[in-house]
Amino acid sequence: MAAKVKKKTRKAVAKRFKKSATGKILHKKPGRRHLASSKTRKQKRRLRQTVQASGAIAKSLSTELG
Repeated sequence: MAAKVKKKTRKAVAKRFKKSATGKILHKKPGRRHLASSKTRKQKRRLRQTVQASGAIAKSLSTELG
């Protein structure tokens, strides 16, 4: 009988997203790296937060994270 092949983790996805203990897919908001001087304090404060991926995107990401 052939051995079951393990699914590889997509490294590009693993660097950008993480799976929480309860199984939710979390990621940081884009738009904070540069050009920050034109953004307001409120925008920059909100960009610091981690958000949850939802719907079909979260389902496909969870399979790619392994």
